[in-house]
Amino acid sequence: MPGFAKAISAILGAMRGEDESDFNMTQTVLSDPVLTQKVLRLANSGMYSAFGQHVNTVSKAVLVLGTEAIGHLALGLKLIEELSATSTDSVAGSSCAHIEMEKAVLAGMVAQQVATSANSRHAEEAVVCSLLHTLGRMMITFYMPERWSEMQKLAGIDKENDAAMQVLGLSMEDVGSAAAAHWGLPKNLISGMRSVAPPEDGQEVSHADWIAGLSTMSARCADALWHDDEAGAEEVKRITESYSGMLGVDAEKMSAAIERAKEVAANDLSIAPLSKPAERRAKALAKTRQRAAGNNILLSGLADMRDLVDSASPGQMVSIALETVYKGLDFSRAVAFVRNHREGRYAAKMCFGEGVKDKLGEMVFNEAYEPNVFHAALNSDRVIFIENARDPKFATKLPAWWKSTLSEARSFVILPLQSNSQPAGFIYGDWDESFPPIQLSQTEFSLLNDMRALVVKAVERRLHLETVGNRVA
Repeated sequence: MPGFAKAISAILGAMRGEDESDFNMTQTVLSDPVLTQKVLRLANSGMYSAFGQHVNTVSKAVLVLGTEAIGHLALGLKLIEELSATSTDSVAGSSCAHIEMEKAVLAGMVAQQVATSANSRHAEEAVVCSLLHTLGRMMITFYMPERWSEMQKLAGIDKENDAAMQVLGLSMEDVGSAAAAHWGLPKNLISGMRSVAPPEDGQEVSHADWIAGLSTMSARCADALWHDDEAGAEEVKRITESYSGMLGVDAEKMSAAIERAKEVAANDLSIAPLSKPAERRAKALAKTRQRAAGNNILLSGLADMRDLVDSASPGQMVSIALETVYKGLDFSRAVAFVRNHREGRYAAKMCFGEGVKDKLGEMVFNEAYEPNVFHAALNSDRVIFIENARDPKFATKLPAWWKSTLSEARSFVILPLQSNSQPAGFIYGDWDESFPPIQLSQTEFSLLNDMRALVVKAVERRLHLETVGNRVA
């Protein structure tokens, strides 16, 4: 786990810098946009923001939070990042190491949600300790897989800890603590990595024991959640009831926090049964096949257009192009707009998609320039793709006619049609919420531009014939 250790060293170096430690931490945070956003959000949270003050800079956040809190937050993020990368890349051949690392990430997610529910100022420290709670298991699976196999034979799968003393001469917890000490982790983090059982009722819990208790509970929950089965759910229920009093979070509230962690894990983990990897792979494969099939439709449509470009009218070419992009890109709706020079406006003439035909007469706007995305596209010579049409910051770029007729769209594409540097119209296509978020590939952009060029060629051919005819007349 070389990258893992490197990430720890970088953050710890900033945390314990003897000179200008605040400046060092600020630079460390600013080097990572995700970390910057997390730090500023934490500094402005209810737990830290005094009297409604607003923290706009990382420098001020360092003063509000302190380098230790930011260090823990940064360390937690980097550990998750490095664990995820290491588990998928460096240990591709070791499924055991991959499993242990994903369980560690899951434990961190559980700790974060539960600590937040407890309104703890030490959530970042708890996440780090939870991530590292099973460090000994990660180290053995990564560096000593043969010893791991030996322990599994002696004690059984998921009971390797019971055979650690016999095979290694020390416990898994001892291995993790030794590695953490070797890396120079602060003593409070090493203390938080230890296993702690819930105390008897009424017994006072120190801060160190609270952190260790949360990391123990989170690691055990991660182990139980992993297989996403009824037995695991029952074990999670037993664990939450057992640790509820110690952590000061009632069992119902803790269960809700763990459910939130499960939702995050289902999207972020890759091999845990909890994340339904087979189902996700099937969906990804289906999506890849869908895109490939769509591109074949675009290619077929382009072939038809090339065959007809010297004989078809501009209207016929637009019709073929509109049908092709509607089917090939699986648009929710597709509309062709044509410029009417005499009336000085653009109007929708052809369409595909449910409910669009009834609104066709409302899709009209003047050719006089207005500061919106459609006029900007008409003056452009490239395909325009709007990924999030619902972004509040983008609202001013959308005209009233679009908002009243096509506002169900989440994303849309504009193919401007220019002839002799003058706008002739455009093809519009969009996706609503029923379609998953999309990013157009360079291949698709290229196919759309080829299609646009063929329509323009047909328009210019018609204008040329009209010019010749007028001269003859």
